[in-house]
This record gives sequence, C-alpha cells and structure tokens, in this order.
Amino acid sequence: MLFRYSARCFLGGLALLLLPAMALAEKKSPPQSWIDPDTGHRVIRVTDEPGSASLYFNINAYTPDGKQMIYTTADRGIGVIDLATFTAKPLVKGPVGGGPGAVVVGQKTPTVYYFKGLKGDAQYASLWSANIQTGEQRKIADLPRRAGIFSINADETLGVGSYIIGDGEDYNGRQAGQVAQQHTTDEPLDKKTKMARRLAARLPMVVFTVDLHTGQIKPVFASTDWIDHLQFSPTDPTLLMYAHQGEWQQVEKLWTIRTDGSQNKHINPRIMKMEGSGHQWWDHNGKNIWYDLHIPLGMISFVASYNVENGDRTWYHYAPEESSIHFTRSVDGTLFAGDGSDAPGAKWLYLFHPELIKDDHSLGEHLIQPGRFRTERLVNMSKHNYHLEPNVNFTPDGKYVIFRSNMLGPTYVFAVEVHK
Repeated sequence: MLFRYSARCFLGGLALLLLPAMALAEKKSPPQSWIDPDTGHRVIRVTDEPGSASLYFNINAYTPDGKQMIYTTADRGIGVIDLATFTAKPLVKGPVGGGPGAVVVGQKTPTVYYFKGLKGDAQYASLWSANIQTGEQRKIADLPRRAGIFSINADETLGVGSYIIGDGEDYNGRQAGQVAQQHTTDEPLDKKTKMARRLAARLPMVVFTVDLHTGQIKPVFASTDWIDHLQFSPTDPTLLMYAHQGEWQQVEKLWTIRTDGSQNKHINPRIMKMEGSGHQWWDHNGKNIWYDLHIPLGMISFVASYNVENGDRTWYHYAPEESSIHFTRSVDGTLFAGDGSDAPGAKWLYLFHPELIKDDHSLGEHLIQPGRFRTERLVNMSKHNYHLEPNVNFTPDGKYVIFRSNMLGPTYVFAVEVHK
C-alpha cells in the first residue's frame, strides 16, 4: 500500500510540475486556424516555421497546374506548399537571392528560378533552377557583377535582370555588388530618404536578358535612371514591363519594351501635378497592366489598368480607409484584394467586388472606363506590424487569398478563405 501511495504521489507531483510547462508550451504554440470574429472568414496558418514567408505580390509563386506554391524559408531557402492539404516541405537550402523576383516559378513548367551569391565573392551571383517535382537543381549561368534576376518569360526561354555599373551605393546602402537581402524583412524607417538618395545618384545601369538554355547574356538597354521591378508578360515571351523607381510623383513610372530593345513605351503619362502611380502587376491573361493610381497623391485613389493590345483604360475607385500597400486580382478577374496599410482605419485585408459605372452616351474618344469597389473585410490586421508588407495574392482556384504576417509574432504564411 505504501508503494502504491508513494507512486501515486510521485506521479501526481510530476504532473503538477509538468502542468506549467505544458501550459506555457500551449500558450506559445500559435493557432493553426481560426474564424476572424470581425469578418467571419476563416484564416489558416499555412507554415509552421517562424520566419517563413510568401513571395512578393506580383511574382508568380504557383506551378502551372495550380496545385503547388513556392515560399521562402527561415534560412532564406525555398519551400513548397501543397495547396490541397496546406502541407509544406523544403526544396532548396538557403540562402538564395534576395529582393522582388529573386525567386519565381515558371509559367510553362514546374520549375523555380532563383539566384545565389558565389562563395567567397559577394559581388557576383549565379542563376539556378530547381524542378519542383523532383528537386533536381541546375546552374544556368553566372551573372554580371552586381546583377540579379527579376522575371522569367512566358515560354521559359529568357530571364531578365539588371545591374549597376561601378561601386555606387544602391537603395539599401550596399556597395560593390553585395547580394541583396530577402524582401521579407522590415522596410527601413527612412524609406523616403533612401529612395530620394538612390534616385539622385543617377547610377549607370544595364537591363539584360539571359538565355535559360545557353546562359548567354544580352543587354536590352542602359540608363542612368533607377530601373526596377522588371516583369515579363505571362503570355507574350518578348514583352517586358519595367518601372522607374523613386518618389511616385517624381518619375515617369510604367514602361513596356520588347526584349530586342524596340517599342520602348511610357504607358501612363501624368495628367495632373502630384499624380503618382506604382505597385504594378500583369493580369493573368497578359492583356492588362494594373497599378495603384493617386490623383493627386493622398486625395483620390484608384486601381487602374492599361490594356497593352488597344490602350483602353479602366479605373476602379477606392476609399481612403481601404488604402492598401498592394492590390491584386483573381485569375478569373471577378475579384480584387488589398493588403491594407497604416492609413487610418485601413489595417485590414480587403476583398473588393468591382463594379463598372454604366455609360450614357458620353461624348469623346478613348475615354477612361470608370468603376468602383464594393468592399468586404477579410482579416483584421490590427496586430500586424506594417513594416512587413503582407503582399496578398489569390490562389489559382480563387478559393484563398495568400499573405504573410507577423500578427502572431514571427512571420508565417497564411491563407484566408474568400467565401465564408
């Protein structure tokens, strides 16, 4: 009896000792999913690894069959998420690349393209690919000094990138071609100052293509403007969009060009002082370029489009409290989403239902088609630190909006159901 009592007391005491530790572990374990009490939409934490993140909003992260999605791991490597089960697994060990477009999935094959610095020399990087199904990795080419790759064309024959000539200081204060840091980190607090310094530096740059089969490098054009955010059309393998970086009202923002350097075209000429635009992306069908438009900055805002085939324009108005760092559109074109911002009342993820304004025999030619957004809130982001951009995008089937957030402390990849 004494033994039984002693054993019972020992086990009971052990349980009492373990209870605080178990409670602490349970408290620290972040929730896997929940229904947002303010919106009624279900939110799912897709990754378990603190420091993991989804890609920049306008970079293709999905395999051509729409069944898998690429994300970045805590060691700045690459992982794969099965969109049917939301299970994640590693693919490429880090560190790789850095900056928007450093990791991008092909439009034609289940291949992820990325670049990484050469060992012992941070001034140079090489372009690689990995088969998402088999994990097989292949080195494609050594890149020019201070170069990175931003985008892969529709038939996966070319990559496009840029590099700074010389040792001038880039936006992040780096010199001599140091490999960029991953774009999942917090934006610098003095972003406006850094952008002004980089624009004023007038550093010579070259935009180039790399042949994905032979590794051959070819220049497209050179400039002393700050050129960034190169994006191939998802359907036309020779059509490229690029942006002039800087304060939005101080640059001629959006351009298209052919890979042979022809048809260089400014697509959104300014019509008002202090007008600004940016955060652009291609439609999935390759017909329209969408962007955030303010006329003037801080007053009237639109999500606007330019049709590359016929020049038609559509502007959807949104309210100040619906301000978002980035916007995106579903594959079928029926919905938009926004990732919110630090603007008053705007710490939400938004779902936008677009409505066109009916025309009644307006006089004039080549008029802009107006529209407005009917807004629905998806996720309360009041606990999210907006130094990290959520970067929303729709899954190919339109069922979820993917985003990254630090609302639980570390950064994870999340999905929110579009329908309640």
